[in-house]
Amino acid sequence: MSNSTENLPKELFEPVSTDHMNNEVIAKPQLSFAKDAWLRVRKNKGAIISAVILLFIFIMAIIGPYLSQYDPYAQDVTKANLPPKIPVIENLGIFDGTQDINGEKSDIYKNKNVQEYYWFGTDSLGRDLFSRVWLGTRVSLYIALLAALIDMIIGVAYGLVSGFKGGRVDNVMQRILEIISGIPNLIVVILMLLILKPGIMSITIAMVITGWIGMARVVRGQVLKLKDQEYILASKTLGARNIRLLIKHLLPNLSGVIIINTMFTIPSAIFFEAFLSFIGIGLQAPEASLGTLIEDGYQTFQFLPHLMIIPCIVICIILISFNLIGDGIRDAFDPKMRD
Repeated sequence: MSNSTENLPKELFEPVSTDHMNNEVIAKPQLSFAKDAWLRVRKNKGAIISAVILLFIFIMAIIGPYLSQYDPYAQDVTKANLPPKIPVIENLGIFDGTQDINGEKSDIYKNKNVQEYYWFGTDSLGRDLFSRVWLGTRVSLYIALLAALIDMIIGVAYGLVSGFKGGRVDNVMQRILEIISGIPNLIVVILMLLILKPGIMSITIAMVITGWIGMARVVRGQVLKLKDQEYILASKTLGARNIRLLIKHLLPNLSGVIIINTMFTIPSAIFFEAFLSFIGIGLQAPEASLGTLIEDGYQTFQFLPHLMIIPCIVICIILISFNLIGDGIRDAFDPKMRD
């Protein structure tokens, strides 16, 4: 055994490297939580495509009414119920201003001696549907985003306090939640709209009254799970106040859950606003939202289907896009939720 050991070359027993500092250098750059989540979202093609589509819709909601030369509120009954007509595309035989009447194709623009182009047609009062669709999209998005923002603020604050305090405070706050959630949401909204004057702000307030309950419950559940973690106990030992624990430690760790729930709240608010306007207790004429446009088009759907189909397509695209983005963000912030 000793002879075989003596025959081994000395190079085998020399250290590979004497640079101890470089040996401990991390070759791969460190990833933050947000950057790691973005890398996961970027792999989700559905979420990325939906984000691009939503960006386009947001831009059109801002500038769309100004792209048309017609006032969305201007009425001209001589140009009522015109079908869509788009330059250049009309040469392909679609959106050419024609309409089937008794089985025969008729040029409505020629019959009414209309020289202008109305890209989405006009409604029963002669108002330009293109500008009204994007104006209605702007109003619906504004109501939904405002309601979701207020829901997030109230729900997060309520859930943080309830879960962090615990004990008798938590019991009282949860009983209040149970009482509010026991009342049907639609009844609360209808009562508020009867008390307040119908409008954007009254609809938003009515939606906020019960809309924050889901967020509060989710945040409370997460706080109950996190408040006994080691880093919270260490901060308490070092003398950190409760407000610092809530804002500096708990809230950042709840950001993923908050963003995910907010992304799913927005399409629900858009659909609920459209539902209220459709049944006639939402925005009132001549204000436009996707719900009011669908309600107007519903009355003449058999004869002028484009009045209802176009806003329906827009609201469906918005709802699907928000849900796909919400799924992508959920998978990115918490991959375990996919299982």
